[in-house]
Amino acid sequence: MTYLSPLAYLLGIEGAALLRALREGTADRRFVEARIAEIRTLLDTPALAEGVTATDDAISTADVYRAWAPHYDAPGNQMIEVEQPVVRRLLDALPVGTALDAACGTGRHTAYLHQLGHRVTGVDASPEMLAHARERLPDVTFHQADLHRLPIADNTIDTVVCALALTHVPDLTPALTEFARVLRPGGHLILSDAHPLVPYLSPTLPRHNASLLKEHHRPLSTYLTAALPLGFHPHHCEEPTRPHRPLPPSPPPLPTHMTWDLLHWSPEAATTALNGSPLAIVWHFHLEGAQPEPPSPRTTPATMPPCTSNSSHPQA
Repeated sequence: MTYLSPLAYLLGIEGAALLRALREGTADRRFVEARIAEIRTLLDTPALAEGVTATDDAISTADVYRAWAPHYDAPGNQMIEVEQPVVRRLLDALPVGTALDAACGTGRHTAYLHQLGHRVTGVDASPEMLAHARERLPDVTFHQADLHRLPIADNTIDTVVCALALTHVPDLTPALTEFARVLRPGGHLILSDAHPLVPYLSPTLPRHNASLLKEHHRPLSTYLTAALPLGFHPHHCEEPTRPHRPLPPSPPPLPTHMTWDLLHWSPEAATTALNGSPLAIVWHFHLEGAQPEPPSPRTTPATMPPCTSNSSHPQA
C-alpha cells in the first residue's frame, strides 16, 4: 500500500527545487527564503492534509491501455512530444528495409516507418490500441502479442523500434533476446523509455478505485547489462528533456478526489524542479555482424560520449 499525500508531494517538489538550484548556482537568498516561506504555507494548508491510500499493482497494463487507447494520440502528451523527434531523427539516418514496431500502440512510429518506405509490421499486446493502429494503417500487418514472444521469424528484420513500453516489463532480457532473434546481423534497435528520474518528480497516478499501475523504472546501466551479452552495441544514447514552460496562469481548485494536478500550489518550485529535467531515454543499438550504416549529418557522430542530455538535471 502506498499513501499518496499531496502535501508530501509538494514538499518533495520544494526540496528538489532547492537542491537543483543549489547545485546549479541559482539559489540566491530570495529564492531560498521564498521556498522556506512557501513550505510553511503548505504545512498550514488544511486542503493538502489528506491523502489517498492506493493499492500497488492492483490495475493491469491492459486495463490502463484499454482506457487510454482513444486518447493516446491526443496533443499534450509531453513524453511523446520530446521522445518522438529523437526517434524519428535516428530512423531518418537508417537504410530502408524490413522493420518491426514492437509495442506499436496506436501505430505512431509504424506510420513513420511506413512513410519512410520500410516494409513494416506492428506488434502490441493491447487489442484496443491495435484497433486504432489498423484503422490508421489498413495496409500494414499487425499482430497481438507480447514482447517476449514475437510472432516474427528469425533473422528477418533490419530495424526494430520499441517505444515507451519497457517500463511495463519486469525484466529486460526476454524482450531484448527476442529483438536479437528477429534482427539480421548488423540490424538496428531503437529503444525509448521513460527516464529513471521521472517517477521521482512525477509519481504514478492513482487510477480506478485508488489503484497503482506497477511500472519498472531502472538505472540506465540496466539497458547495457541486458543488451551487451546479446551482441547489441550502443551507437547512440540521448536524454531528451522537459521543455521550459510556465504553468498555466490560473490554479484550479483542489478536487475532492485527489489528483496530482497540484503544481500551482508551488509554481516557482515546480518550474525549477521540472523544467529541463530528463523526461525520456532513447537508445540506438546495432546487433553485431555487418558494420552499421554511418550516421547522416543530422545525427550525432558515433564518437560522441555514450549518453547525452541537452540540460543539466538533479542528481539522485
